[in-house]
Amino acid sequence: MTLVILAAGMGSRFGGLKQIEPVGPNGEFIIDYSIYDAIKAGFSKVVFIIKEENYEIFKNTIGNRIAGKIDVEYVFQKNDDSRVPAERVKPLGTGHAILCAKDKVNEDFIIINADDFYGREAFETIAKFIKEKGNDQYKYGLVGYEMANTMTYNGSVKRGVLNVDSNDFLTKITESSLNYEGDKILVKPLNGSEEFYANGELVSMNMISFTPYLFEELEKGFEDFLNNSTDLMTAEYLIPDVLYKQVKNADVTCKVLHTNAVWKGITYSSDLAELKEYIASQIDNGVYPSNLYR
Repeated sequence: MTLVILAAGMGSRFGGLKQIEPVGPNGEFIIDYSIYDAIKAGFSKVVFIIKEENYEIFKNTIGNRIAGKIDVEYVFQKNDDSRVPAERVKPLGTGHAILCAKDKVNEDFIIINADDFYGREAFETIAKFIKEKGNDQYKYGLVGYEMANTMTYNGSVKRGVLNVDSNDFLTKITESSLNYEGDKILVKPLNGSEEFYANGELVSMNMISFTPYLFEELEKGFEDFLNNSTDLMTAEYLIPDVLYKQVKNADVTCKVLHTNAVWKGITYSSDLAELKEYIASQIDNGVYPSNLYR
């Protein structure tokens, strides 16, 4: 099993390259904890998708720390298609990022965001799914978090709200803005449909299991994206859209895997202290050693 880490985006709301913000007691990054959890769950390779200009800082920090513990590959996400405006700096989206890794991934893999802390249980849950599903290339898995376990009191967040059928297979993803109103979570779908208060819905944090079959759809879809987008300065080719299209067309099934894991991240700079406190508590409880790679 391979872990693909999406790390080419810059954290505009946090104000920097939050993927390499120290959060552990010995300067560990969020990515360090994700890789540690992935190794524990049985993953044997990690692929970093990064901007080329960040290669040295990634290799000299996290790359050096995990050398010899897991196989490592680096992939650069570039806006190098002639149809993309030369002045565009922002990456073209998560779908394009994963497509950049197609020559490095030939086995079942999961994707995660570099700046999200997913929790040990989430990695164990999705690894178990991959092992049990066998060689079915048309079966994906998506870790569904309880909405309240992914929130911050420091502002609104965007989440993919999941709809599932009676067998827990994904039927729809609705990108939404979530915010606390008192002790309730107000969900505002970004497609303009009616807002509502959360009532047990699960959300996606972009921890998804794919097979190499995904790359066929990514290649076709990316050509459509480049040829038909009205504004390539701002448009993004996003993996939830690709996944939903495959599910809607019945090309694949996607099992939603419920987890009680607590998500943590740095959406806002004020989230950093809370994340550090949470990791310290996990160390105190024996989940992680005080020095991950000693």
